[in-house]
Amino acid sequence: MNIIRVSALNTNYIWILYNYRNECIVIDPGEAIEVLKILKRFQLVLRAILLTHNHLDHVNGVSILMQYFPKTIIYGPAETKNNSTHFLVSEGDDFVLLQKKFRVFHFPGHTLGHIGFYCMPWLFCGDTVFSAGCGTFCVGLAQKMYESFIKIRLFPSNTLIFSGHEYTLPNVNFAISILPHDRFIINYRNRVIKLREKNKSTVPTTVNLELKVNLFFRCNNVDVKRALNLSSDIKEKWQVFYELRKKKDLF
Repeated sequence: MNIIRVSALNTNYIWILYNYRNECIVIDPGEAIEVLKILKRFQLVLRAILLTHNHLDHVNGVSILMQYFPKTIIYGPAETKNNSTHFLVSEGDDFVLLQKKFRVFHFPGHTLGHIGFYCMPWLFCGDTVFSAGCGTFCVGLAQKMYESFIKIRLFPSNTLIFSGHEYTLPNVNFAISILPHDRFIINYRNRVIKLREKNKSTVPTTVNLELKVNLFFRCNNVDVKRALNLSSDIKEKWQVFYELRKKKDLF
């Protein structure tokens, strides 16, 4: 199985998986034109669409793609039911596409019904984890988003995380504002800057890397708590997560 990254809508990434038979799966098509160009260039036949959540910048291309490939099967969470979704899937569901097994995980936070798709070693997590950062979350869902991060940190360390956006540079700049002397994060920012200067992607990332550069995985870190003016013995780590995201929103 091969993967093509499609850049769209300024920061979005749409992912295309295809096999030796030129059959493909598209994940989170926020728009259709760029996807159709790739399908034509590589002579790919669309077999399925996977949706992580119902925001327009992840589903807006579905209707046009279905016009070109009407036999396409769509998988998504309950919140995508108005996007012609054939199979509403949830935590623990398994299915096979293009001879590959996919498992569904519930990652609430960015939306209440947000899901991810795991096809070892690939995790397509939509707007949950970004490199060095996390997705925005609705009021009242901070704890849910934190729990989604805990779930993702338990994946194998070599898991490749395919996020829905290219947000790494602002995320890592924020991380350095919190931990200005963290050598690993500083080195990572230098690498990210070089990649972005060449218009190269910083995604996918890995679980192993994110545990080192992503402060949202480090809510028990004493220096992170100190930077947020929180007590070092605060018991609820999700509250640290929440304060960290609030500070990021103002960054």
